[in-house]
Amino acid sequence: MGGRVGEWAGTAKKEDYPMTALPLDGIRIFDMSRIMAGPFCTQYLADLGADVIKVERPDAGDDTRAWGPVYLKDAEGNDTTESAYYLSANRNKRSIAINVSSPEGQALAKKLIAKSDILVQNFKVGGLKKYGLDYDTLSKEFPRLVYCSISGFGQTGPYANRPGYDFMAQGFGGLMSVTGEPGGMPMKAGVAVADVMCGMYSAIAILAALRHRDNTGEGQHIDCALGDTQIAWMVNQASNYLISGESPGLMGNSHPSIVPYTVFEASDGYIILAVGNDNQFRKWCEHAGANELWEDDRFKTNKGRLEHRQLLTDLMTPYMKSRTIQQWIEGLETVGVPVGPVNNMERAFNDPHTKARNMVVNLPHPLAGGDGTVPLVANPVKMSKTPPQHRRAPPVLGQHTDEVLEDWLGLDATAIADLAEKGATTV
Repeated sequence: MGGRVGEWAGTAKKEDYPMTALPLDGIRIFDMSRIMAGPFCTQYLADLGADVIKVERPDAGDDTRAWGPVYLKDAEGNDTTESAYYLSANRNKRSIAINVSSPEGQALAKKLIAKSDILVQNFKVGGLKKYGLDYDTLSKEFPRLVYCSISGFGQTGPYANRPGYDFMAQGFGGLMSVTGEPGGMPMKAGVAVADVMCGMYSAIAILAALRHRDNTGEGQHIDCALGDTQIAWMVNQASNYLISGESPGLMGNSHPSIVPYTVFEASDGYIILAVGNDNQFRKWCEHAGANELWEDDRFKTNKGRLEHRQLLTDLMTPYMKSRTIQQWIEGLETVGVPVGPVNNMERAFNDPHTKARNMVVNLPHPLAGGDGTVPLVANPVKMSKTPPQHRRAPPVLGQHTDEVLEDWLGLDATAIADLAEKGATTV
């Protein structure tokens, strides 16, 4: 038994990043999820203080560790085993490698679950039953356990056994039907938004279930699905259909209810113009020197602008192309017309506002080259009393196996080595 895998690099130690008082201090999560939705959920809860142990297969761990490019670079500039995808959703966790397919691993898992408040998993529906780790089995032994199942299409219904991929959920839930240019091909979003939003809904449900548990002593089963989530967060587009009976179609960057509210081409790139009312449109016309558009009765009201959307857009286009992005932003902000750039990632992260909001955090990582840290997107929530904390970089596979077994179960080195020899944990 070779000691803990992947200790903190250089002189940085785990003790340098103490767990100070946070809203979820004392809450323990047995996290059996992988890919994005589940890990994103538990990362958010970990940022708020929960002690999350990421339960992984000893041989490979979370599939996304290998989802490159891009990979974290080591001191020699070579790719490590940690992909940027994996690093995006696993901060503040401790990794423990358990072979739950073995009887010894299942027994160990139950000992850890006995110490847990929450279990999160995104196995196929029914996939944990053969290990005795399904909700029906565990709830009898641990009635206070909050058990969250995340899947593609839920635990019930005709599609329950379909695999859960973000891309499929975006198509199923209608997002792709409204994403893309008119007359073009439906498009998925550039980020796994169904996964991310399902993770967020799951985190909210877990917090509500904890509140219920603390009031009544009863745990419960949470069933969150990518498909349900995708339909739910179609919000106004879904409501438009339910009220009118008509499905909205592809509108590119245009808004279904407001004009002009879209992307225009400036002289040096693309810019967003978000005119929300008639007064803002008048102000744009005055600033642009396009008073003839405001004086045109077809464009004086939003209703009229909606009816003549394409004509107005065509008439505005030459004006928008006549100035730079910065000229439009500086000018329109002074008259109260909403406007903004279309940034790529480089521009977004280098914007002075992003920097002022501290949206990047660098954490020590045992495999990182350079200064020994990995840059991560910070938690966006600002709280005056108990703000989220960034305490740990995403762990390497099995990094905290020994540590967790000692912390949670009080096992000594001999007992830990015995579990490894029996194949319950990693060596």
